[in-house]
Amino acid sequence: MAAKRAVVRNGGNRFDGRRARVARVAIIGSCITRDLWPILGEAPADLLYISRTSLPSLFARPLAGVELADDPPPGLARHQHNALRADLKKSALAALVAHRPTHLIFDFIDERFDLLAARDTLVTHSWELEVSGYLDQPAFSSARIVPRASAQCDQLWREAALETAAFLSTTPLSDARIILHESQWAGRYLDRAGQLQDFDPDVMIFDGNVGSLDAHNALLRSYQQRFADLTGAARVSADPGLMVGDVCHRWGLSPFHYVADYYRDIWGQLRALGL
Repeated sequence: MAAKRAVVRNGGNRFDGRRARVARVAIIGSCITRDLWPILGEAPADLLYISRTSLPSLFARPLAGVELADDPPPGLARHQHNALRADLKKSALAALVAHRPTHLIFDFIDERFDLLAARDTLVTHSWELEVSGYLDQPAFSSARIVPRASAQCDQLWREAALETAAFLSTTPLSDARIILHESQWAGRYLDRAGQLQDFDPDVMIFDGNVGSLDAHNALLRSYQQRFADLTGAARVSADPGLMVGDVCHRWGLSPFHYVADYYRDIWGQLRALGL
């Protein structure tokens, strides 16, 4: 699929532009960034992947009283359970600082989930939490949903974005190259015959939880611009012509499971930033 060459827009965080001899990468985001390596046949040497979270949840208090199993509950893989544990116990930030990444990549595709206000904290209402069985515990007995599209969630996200910017500038992460992988939910996808089809405008986030494709893309644009303004992150984004879903994607059909050329385009831009 032909596309115009995408442009890397460099922000002002500290980095001298030379390729790091050994990149030590961390991701706070989703499979659109994590999948770059396996889809393109690469293997990151030293990668920390933090997913299934939201900035308000990332900076909230640990949820008191929740009892987490050592082994994944039925229906969850170990990596899914690990992400869920990190979101409930709020262990991701300490792990991130300990990792000392040379490059820290954010993408906001996992910001599609609602939040849960439980006791005195916030957690991400992810599919993993929904199927884990943990919601039956007393720690969640009075939990209430904070809808992703609500004004309250937007305010919580704005406050957490400020916390994120301060955290990045006042910890050892100030030496990392901060990168924002900007994207959108695709409006079209390639079917098994290689023909373009339209996604339904209402997308199933998980069973019983439906989101508007246009509304979530508007949220993404807002989040991405706020984050870039606050952090001066380098911004990478593929040409809109490559934001096409693929029914043959390794994780199945979704508006954010793109054709392989999307990942090749982003990978080339990240290589230019030292990965």
